[in-house]
Amino acid sequence: MSRWLGLAQKNLAATTSREAARGGSYVSPARARAGRRSLGRHFRAPGGRWSERGADRRLRTMTEADGLRQRRPLRPQVVTDDNRTPEAKGGSSFSGRVFRATFLMLAAFLTIPLLGALVLLDSPIDPEPLSFKEPPLFLGVLQPNTELQQAERLFENQLVGPESIANIGDVMFTGTADGRVVKLENGEVETIARFGSGPCKTRDDEPACGRPLGIRAGPNGTLFVVDAYKGLFEVNPWKREVKLLLSSETPIEGRKMSFLNDLTVTRDGRKIYFTDSSSKWQRRDYLLLLMEGTDDGRLLEYDTQTKEVKVLLDHLRFPNGVQLSPAEDFVLVVELAMVRIRRFYVSGLMKGGADVFVENLPGFPDNIRASSSGGYWVSMAAIRANPGFSMLDFLSERPFLKKVIFKLFSQETVMKFVPRYSLVLELSDSGTFLRSLHDPEGQESCRSNSRIHTWASLAVQRLRVHCQREGTSSIPLP
Repeated sequence: MSRWLGLAQKNLAATTSREAARGGSYVSPARARAGRRSLGRHFRAPGGRWSERGADRRLRTMTEADGLRQRRPLRPQVVTDDNRTPEAKGGSSFSGRVFRATFLMLAAFLTIPLLGALVLLDSPIDPEPLSFKEPPLFLGVLQPNTELQQAERLFENQLVGPESIANIGDVMFTGTADGRVVKLENGEVETIARFGSGPCKTRDDEPACGRPLGIRAGPNGTLFVVDAYKGLFEVNPWKREVKLLLSSETPIEGRKMSFLNDLTVTRDGRKIYFTDSSSKWQRRDYLLLLMEGTDDGRLLEYDTQTKEVKVLLDHLRFPNGVQLSPAEDFVLVVELAMVRIRRFYVSGLMKGGADVFVENLPGFPDNIRASSSGGYWVSMAAIRANPGFSMLDFLSERPFLKKVIFKLFSQETVMKFVPRYSLVLELSDSGTFLRSLHDPEGQESCRSNSRIHTWASLAVQRLRVHCQREGTSSIPLP
């Protein structure tokens, strides 16, 4: 019986396939089982017993129409898409609800603390929007090259954060991050002065330790040094004598000097022009000063004979390097946060006047020194790539984003996003770009803050290039 029933089921399967091929209705498993039960009754003999002969005869003579007629009276339930959809949709809807609930819980878990931090934490800065022109293209004079990578490294791993360099004859002097003024001669480093005391290991130690920045040689074989925290000093490097000329604690026109930066001296040594980068921020918070763009910086004049101090320019945004012209008729002062260099006339018909010497520089200018060609060398603390992306330019017009960033991240963390790229630019005496020296890989820049400082030494006719933390190096000028 089982053999005949199997043949019948095979016949029914073939029939169903042909029906489906002609576009017939979907045959559910329930309908198929009903068909098999119908076949069982069809082959059963009248007396309740199976007849192989009758089954064989009926199986051979049963047509497709007969099979369909035998199944039709049972009116089997046809499961359509409408019947199956609710179950499928129900399952899908449940999975979707679980996913959405999980996603919302995770988003709330991450967002609520972040929003709480944004609301409850105070931002250390209160910036104003600043607008810059599109940076100059890195073409022509600014075409990238690898000139700085050819520098010979001097005193490598012997100095910690050398900033400015002065020379008396063939002897060089510089200030370091550990609060020392040192002499560099015959491959040896010798300490000649300290302005502070205590441990000098971290940036938080700077106020007590001191941080010598700008340094210049005077006419009598002495050095004039400005310390970011301590004030203006005169140092005799041969006798190891230190004289305080002006304390940073002395208020000038009712405002304290919180961040003394650089200086330049007349040839007779009488006038010293120096910058106070901010009355609010100290040197250790230089990045906060840059991001806030505070306009409380000043260019000042100190008279070594009368001991008088004058404010020459006020409301500068992060004034940094300063340099007298060869004729000593004007002073150039770098305004780092505005990517430009200002000029103040100290003699001649325009005495007391000021203008912009050069603007829209290809980077954020740091120090400036005279070149042997009668122009000026300017080092960039960070570049404004064009073509490319400048993070500082992008943030300059978005003060709210600046505040959010410094609510969440430290200065050290933010500095990691500044690209490592070293750039030194030579300007003519009228402010036009003459040439540029590059290191696209930043090998000649500091690991700590990705910047390079340059100074032109007229005595030895070569460009002094030195990197904070990694020592000094030099490349001859062609």
